[in-house]
Amino acid sequence: MGVLNTLLIIDDNEILLNAIDDYFSKRNYKVYASTNGLDALKLLETHGEAIDLIITDLIMPNISGVGIISIAKKKYPKIPVIAITGWGEHPEALAAEANADKIIEKPIKLNKLEDVIKDMLAQKNLNK
Repeated sequence: MGVLNTLLIIDDNEILLNAIDDYFSKRNYKVYASTNGLDALKLLETHGEAIDLIITDLIMPNISGVGIISIAKKKYPKIPVIAITGWGEHPEALAAEANADKIIEKPIKLNKLEDVIKDMLAQKNLNK
C-alpha cells in the first residue's frame, strides 16, 4: 500500500512528537516532524507542495504555532492546519486569529486525531 498523505507535525514536546510520528508512519502517512518552528518553516519551504496537512502545537519557543500557521496560510492557503494546545488562557482565540482550521486540546487521543485528519483531507480533496 502506498503513502496515503503527507503530514508536517510540529511540537516542542519530543515524546508527543515521536508518538504522533510513529502512529501515522505505521499507517502509511509520510511524516515530516519538527521540534521547533524554525525547522518546521524550512521543511515547509522545501516540501510545501507535497504537504497535505499541518499539525502544530500553539505554544513553542522561538516561532510559535500561531506564527507558523500565519506563514503557512499566506504561502499555502490550501493546506489545512490543526492547532494543538495543552495550556493557555485562550488557545482557541489564538488559533482562530491565526486561521487554524481545527483546534484540538491536549491530551490527544491519536485515533481521534486520525479521524479529524481523514475528515479534513476528504474535505480538502472535495474542494480541489
